[in-house]
Amino acid sequence: MNEDTLNMEIRKYLKKVGVTSQREIEHAVFDAMKSEALQGNETLTVKMTLEIPSIGLNHCIEGIVALA
Repeated sequence: MNEDTLNMEIRKYLKKVGVTSQREIEHAVFDAMKSEALQGNETLTVKMTLEIPSIGLNHCIEGIVALA
Protein backbone atom coordinates (compact mmCIF):
# COMPACT_ATOMS: atom_id res chain seq x y z
CA MET A 1 0.00 0.00 0.00
CA ASN A 2 1.21 3.49 -0.85
CA GLU A 3 0.22 5.87 1.95
CA ASP A 4 0.52 8.94 -0.28
CA THR A 5 -1.84 7.41 -2.84
CA LEU A 6 -4.29 6.43 -0.09
CA ASN A 7 -4.20 9.96 1.33
CA MET A 8 -4.81 11.58 -2.07
CA GLU A 9 -7.65 9.17 -2.92
CA ILE A 10 -9.34 9.85 0.43
CA ARG A 11 -8.99 13.61 -0.07
CA LYS A 12 -10.51 13.39 -3.58
CA TYR A 13 -13.43 11.36 -2.25
CA LEU A 14 -14.04 13.73 0.68
CA LYS A 15 -13.96 16.74 -1.64
CA LYS A 16 -16.65 15.10 -3.78
CA VAL A 17 -18.68 14.27 -0.68
CA GLY A 18 -18.38 17.82 0.65
CA VAL A 19 -19.35 19.56 -2.58
CA THR A 20 -22.21 17.17 -3.32
CA SER A 21 -23.53 17.27 0.26
CA GLN A 22 -23.54 21.06 0.34
CA ARG A 23 -25.42 21.23 -2.96
CA GLU A 24 -28.01 18.67 -1.82
CA ILE A 25 -28.59 20.40 1.52
CA GLU A 26 -28.98 23.79 -0.19
CA HIS A 27 -31.48 22.40 -2.72
CA ALA A 28 -33.49 20.68 0.01
CA VAL A 29 -33.58 23.82 2.16
CA PHE A 30 -34.59 26.04 -0.78
CA ASP A 31 -37.34 23.57 -1.76
CA ALA A 32 -38.59 23.45 1.84
CA MET A 33 -38.62 27.25 1.95
CA LYS A 34 -40.65 27.40 -1.28
CA SER A 35 -43.20 24.94 0.06
CA GLU A 36 -43.25 26.82 3.37
CA ALA A 37 -42.16 23.73 5.28
CA LEU A 38 -39.39 25.93 6.69
CA GLN A 39 -39.60 29.51 7.89
CA GLY A 40 -35.89 30.24 7.44
CA ASN A 41 -34.96 30.66 11.10
CA GLU A 42 -34.74 26.99 12.10
CA THR A 43 -31.76 24.98 13.24
CA LEU A 44 -31.63 21.67 11.40
CA THR A 45 -30.10 18.52 12.84
CA VAL A 46 -27.98 16.67 10.31
CA LYS A 47 -26.54 13.20 10.24
CA MET A 48 -24.21 11.52 7.77
CA THR A 49 -23.03 7.95 7.85
CA LEU A 50 -19.72 6.88 6.36
CA GLU A 51 -19.68 3.23 5.40
CA ILE A 52 -17.03 0.99 3.90
CA PRO A 53 -18.62 -2.44 4.18
CA SER A 54 -15.57 -4.36 2.95
CA ILE A 55 -13.54 -3.27 6.00
CA GLY A 56 -16.39 -3.01 8.51
CA LEU A 57 -16.37 0.79 8.81
CA ASN A 58 -19.62 2.41 9.87
CA HIS A 59 -19.20 5.88 11.34
CA CYS A 60 -21.97 8.39 12.02
CA ILE A 61 -21.31 12.13 12.09
CA GLU A 62 -23.99 14.36 13.59
CA GLY A 63 -24.27 18.12 13.70
CA ILE A 64 -26.51 21.12 13.24
CA VAL A 65 -27.06 23.64 10.46
CA ALA A 66 -28.49 26.98 11.55
CA LEU A 67 -30.49 28.82 8.88
CA ALA A 68 -30.31 32.22 10.56
